[in-house]
Amino acid sequence: MEEVRSTAAWVATHSSHVTVDFSGIEKVAETMKNSIPKVEWDFEGIHYFDNGPLTVQYLLVLDTLNFCFWPDEEMSYDHLASGLKVTLESDKFAFDADRLQKYTGPQLRKMLNWPRPLPLEDERLRLLHEVGFELEKSFDGKASKLVESCDKSAAKLVALIARHFPGFRDHTVYKGHQIFLYKRAQIFAADLWGAFKGQGYGDFEDISSITIFADYIVPAVLLQLGVLRYSSSLANIIKKNTEIVSGSEEEVELRACSVYAVEKMKELISKKAGKQVLSVELDLWLWAFGIQCPSLQHHRTLSIYY
Repeated sequence: MEEVRSTAAWVATHSSHVTVDFSGIEKVAETMKNSIPKVEWDFEGIHYFDNGPLTVQYLLVLDTLNFCFWPDEEMSYDHLASGLKVTLESDKFAFDADRLQKYTGPQLRKMLNWPRPLPLEDERLRLLHEVGFELEKSFDGKASKLVESCDKSAAKLVALIARHFPGFRDHTVYKGHQIFLYKRAQIFAADLWGAFKGQGYGDFEDISSITIFADYIVPAVLLQLGVLRYSSSLANIIKKNTEIVSGSEEEVELRACSVYAVEKMKELISKKAGKQVLSVELDLWLWAFGIQCPSLQHHRTLSIYY
């Protein structure tokens, strides 16, 4: 995703609140060069997988809803992934395109076994309906046909998703420049690759084109690792759990600088290790590291993109 890499780099070189610390990248790369962490995609055992088209449908629904859990302190990605898994195991037609267009708030809560309204519940429903409608209109209701149409290209798949599903168009304007991040669109390609272990529906000849997925966990991990540094004003905002507005300079910098930093980390680790390292692999490691640190303090933004 060259547009993600290039625009993230532009933000990093014009950033006012977040700094990429290259000495921190050097330290991390030196530590990891001989033992690049490998994390299994479903290391927690929370995802649905049947090695077929239904898994593709599940992953698209999952990544449609995969954003903004923090307003409910008890909710997490695990609840979403496992709740959708249980739903599909009990009803193989639950994610048919026509049904996706009709779900209500109470029905979605029941799916996830959640006792109260979800964070950004109306937006989650809108996006679910949007995906069901477009799947039915353009892909015979099947996410597998969407994937088959990308000719084994992760970059093409991300572009197709952004073209057909407005809710996946994760871009913004920063200091007069358009910035592309595409977190949920890219993570769908990465989920396919991870779930199918690079085979079948996960066989992408350009999986190396995918960047990390700019969310709220990864910047906090990079800060802890000494790869990112925050201005005192931004650090204070995060410390006080003050909400950072979506599209603000601070929010864009947190996400874009994370992408840029991990790209530089990947390049350096690959050079030191003498073999290719994927951003997808580093993202999974960083995310797994982050969720295992309950004291990790992250920024808070209400957004449908992450």
